Amino acid sequence: MIVKTPEEIKTKYGSLFSRRFLVMVDKGAGLAEIIEQCHARGPIEWDAMNRIRAKGATVSARVEGTEMRMLARLGLFQASFGAAGENIGGQALEGVEVQGDEVVTSWAGIAGAGLGIAACLPQAPGVTRAEYPTEEDMVVGGARVNRVRIFSPLYEKVTIGIDDTDTPEKGATWVLALKCGEQCPVPGVEFLNMRLIQLNPRVPEKTTNCVGSALNFAVRPGSVDALLDYVRDYIGEFSFSDDTGIAYYRGIEFPKIMNGACRRIKTEIVSLKDAEDIASSAGIRFIDTAGRKGRIGALGSVLWANRGIEAAGLYGEPT
Repeated sequence: MIVKTPEEIKTKYGSLFSRRFLVMVDKGAGLAEIIEQCHARGPIEWDAMNRIRAKGATVSARVEGTEMRMLARLGLFQASFGAAGENIGGQALEGVEVQGDEVVTSWAGIAGAGLGIAACLPQAPGVTRAEYPTEEDMVVGGARVNRVRIFSPLYEKVTIGIDDTDTPEKGATWVLALKCGEQCPVPGVEFLNMRLIQLNPRVPEKTTNCVGSALNFAVRPGSVDALLDYVRDYIGEFSFSDDTGIAYYRGIEFPKIMNGACRRIKTEIVSLKDAEDIASSAGIRFIDTAGRKGRIGALGSVLWANRGIEAAGLYGEPT
């Protein structure tokens, strides 16, 4: 076994193209979400398609710009790996394992895809070290097969929904939410993104467009409470409304049974009691102090925070 740090890998192969590597784990669901960012879109698209075809630990992969988000199973799995073909992927995620406060991902690649996992990905910011089974796995290019295990810090995913911070006279929830996420000072917390969630525009009590906001964070063990305290205090300080709602969820995906709730929040007039009941059944909690109608939009923002561009549209609207 050969162990190398990202700096040692960069010295050996030169500076390559990976810009970010981060793994969040939901142990209860047996799932991990892997975020990778590349310098260009082409390599990340090719990697995504081949990993999906190879299966192994990969459940799904989605590319947005130069970033890929993979959903994976925890454990080690046989992949359909080899020279790319109809049912074979030229690059594969063979496993995701939690070891203490680290995550170990196991990769295989052939030819140029082997160079990607052996020389490029292990030097990404977020990687702590890489283990190569043999010296041959460090020889890249040509038609060679490479394997590597990549170690990175363990994170979990926390999604926070915010609504009703504005009034007809002043404020905009999405602006406040984005500032909150980008200014987060909590150690062990990585701000991932902010999403705008189009809610039901036919509800009678709304500001104008009826849009909630969602923040996604990757959080190290022990930092969740500090993150929630920060968001509650920040939103509370700068909100213009007495109806502000803040909800959060710890996990990567909702069970499919929540699809009905996702539809309802965009198409029906949901009462505050209904929203609180839905939240309870989904494991979503509220941390606002108002306890008023903003909780409905906060719930909807959490439910739709990771469902793609359709989150920003009306229910069923073509994308």
